[in-house]
Amino acid sequence: MSSPQYSPEELERYFKHAENRVTKEDVARRARRWAWTLVLSIFSVTLVALLALFIYARGVLGDIPSTQELENPSIDLATVIMSADSVEIARFGRKNRSWTLFEDISPNVINALVDTEDHRFYTHWGIDLYRLMTVPYHMLRGDRQGASTLTMQLARNLYNTQIGREVTIERKVKEMITAVELERRYTKNEIIEMYLNTVEFGYNAFGIESAARTFYNVSSAALEPDEAAVLVGLLNGITLYNPVRNPENARRRRNVVLSRMVAQGHLSQAYYDEIRDQPVDAQFYSQSITNSIAPHFADYVSQWVQKWAEEQDVDVLSDGLTIYTTINADLQRIAYTEVRKRMEMLQDVVDVEWSFDEPTLISTDFEPYIERSQRAGFKPFAKLFSQRAELTDTWITESPSYRRAMRRGQSATTVRDSLWGDQAYLDSLRAIKTRLETGLVAIDPTTGHIKTWIGGRDLDTDWFDHVASARRQAGSTFKPFVYLAAVENGFSSYQQLRDSVYEYVDVVGNVWAPENSGDATGQLMTLREALARSKNTVTAQLMYRVKPQNVAFYARQLGIESPLAEVLSLGLGTSDVTLLEMTRAYATMANQGIRNEPVAVTRIENRYGQVLYEPVYDPVETLSEAASNQIIDMLRGVIQDPYGTGIRLRVQYQLGAYDLAGKTGTTQNSADGWFMMMHPDLVIGSWVGFNDPRLTFRTDWWGQGAHNALFLVGDVMRTVVDSTEGIITERRFPEPLFLPGPAPSTEEGVVDPNQRRNW
Repeated sequence: MSSPQYSPEELERYFKHAENRVTKEDVARRARRWAWTLVLSIFSVTLVALLALFIYARGVLGDIPSTQELENPSIDLATVIMSADSVEIARFGRKNRSWTLFEDISPNVINALVDTEDHRFYTHWGIDLYRLMTVPYHMLRGDRQGASTLTMQLARNLYNTQIGREVTIERKVKEMITAVELERRYTKNEIIEMYLNTVEFGYNAFGIESAARTFYNVSSAALEPDEAAVLVGLLNGITLYNPVRNPENARRRRNVVLSRMVAQGHLSQAYYDEIRDQPVDAQFYSQSITNSIAPHFADYVSQWVQKWAEEQDVDVLSDGLTIYTTINADLQRIAYTEVRKRMEMLQDVVDVEWSFDEPTLISTDFEPYIERSQRAGFKPFAKLFSQRAELTDTWITESPSYRRAMRRGQSATTVRDSLWGDQAYLDSLRAIKTRLETGLVAIDPTTGHIKTWIGGRDLDTDWFDHVASARRQAGSTFKPFVYLAAVENGFSSYQQLRDSVYEYVDVVGNVWAPENSGDATGQLMTLREALARSKNTVTAQLMYRVKPQNVAFYARQLGIESPLAEVLSLGLGTSDVTLLEMTRAYATMANQGIRNEPVAVTRIENRYGQVLYEPVYDPVETLSEAASNQIIDMLRGVIQDPYGTGIRLRVQYQLGAYDLAGKTGTTQNSADGWFMMMHPDLVIGSWVGFNDPRLTFRTDWWGQGAHNALFLVGDVMRTVVDSTEGIITERRFPEPLFLPGPAPSTEEGVVDPNQRRNW
């Protein structure tokens, strides 16, 4: 195809037109020239204006405050928690701050902060001129930006009294000049350190260390990239992006922070792709009560008060409330000291027990175990780790470190091999898992007032509350509910049953034949004797007669709220309950069947002394007077009878002058040890065990509640009697309303030991 032909005249007209035509490139070039002219003009005017404002502001601002104000912030309008005897046990200030050094902060936090808030932080001198010059452009687009650098934000946070927070040119200039002064006086790392220690993260957490412990219960040095992104994202709106209350908003904001870390080269795209759709796993861990004499109790009260405050439209963090509680500071100090000492001794026992090839009882005294544990080269739980490696492997796969590594896309085998090869990690994990734990709580049975609360050995190691949160099998401490149901249904505490093993068959053919911890004697014994000696055989017969449904009914009447499986084994304590529930139930028995709700707070006042809250007492009668007095007398036998499982309280601790009743408890394989003590003035419940029920005492002797949990109560009671007045008096329980006659001479109604019983 030939090219078109043009005449000379046509070509002349075409070239003239082309020379005069303005192309798109010409327009863009001219626009850029005008834009730069405008920018340079604005820049020049801005410099002149800034110079003038600098001269003005220097006279207004004066010297910036000293760092003393930063390191010792004042706490205004704090909420104070007081004990019943006027001792401050916790304080919830406006600013819960724990200062941490720059080098102790995870690099993930530093990168997330700088990449998101001020990615030119390390190149500017307090004011980002580029960002400042683009403010008009963003405002014209409807995107309001203040061009604040991290240093300017720090200036506003530190010196808000001098600078203010109103949106004015004067405030902005003060902020910029203060930022320049900060840059002149401090290094970049020091500015980052000050910034991360002053910003607010919500829940009264000021500073990155408090935030890390509040939301993840770890130090700021241990924060993973996704966790750091959540906390940095909070700075954009502590309510809107609260990971506990608004987890979806927090997830989206976290992803924004992570994407900026990817853009700045501090995070891989693969990690972002793996984590972007996963929910945030933050929780709320109260940090303001860690130094309290009753930290778990203070945490329990703080959670209760926060719910109450939300209903009453009260700001518990700023309204200056005074919360008066039921806790007795003297008793709390005694309990904390005695429990800690005794638990260290029990820890020596399990450390040594699990160092033998086979279960070995070397003594019924503590001293030989303490001596062995202090020998050079001794390795606690050495045989457990060598014989049951699968347990350590399970702990690894259940650990946060494993879950975090899996989220990063590593294979399970790779993660396990890596953690198995990290000896420091293994030592830490095993130390936590093999740490023997405890709970102890005391209640005044006449009022329901909680007098002492030990939720665990050490709050720094384990936050979990073993009084109100931990649910464990109650073992033989559940048996009194069986005997109570029997007494309420016509049985006498002096009726006899035979101590023999029986078989019970359910409707599908399952056979249940409970045995005692020792051999069955085959002899007749009264119910009082059977309860004192904690005979499983007799308890099973009673369960068969009075029916599990009735036993569960009375347990709930006395204060057990956890779900109860209505089967024959319930009588031996196979359902999980809390220590607080059990202590409340025993307090109901000690109060002649009058049930009170556990009371922690007696009064709340505002800053002016006006009473905002007082509890409403509503006692409930749950037992007949005759039944309550009989069950108390039967539980006296646990401590007073020569063969009672709690006799150590009378003999070893020399507490026979006081009218005491109680019950020991041990669960299968010695996983849990319990002891419940009753006195007209005070009911104390204690529990000992491992957080992981797969780990137990090694020998049956030390695994019994009579040889672990009882020691805690005995130590506390002995010290209370010796060193305080008024906590325990010589008051006595009412005597049974009947005069016991001779035991029945026949076995009428006794289950035939050679016959299976269908149920």
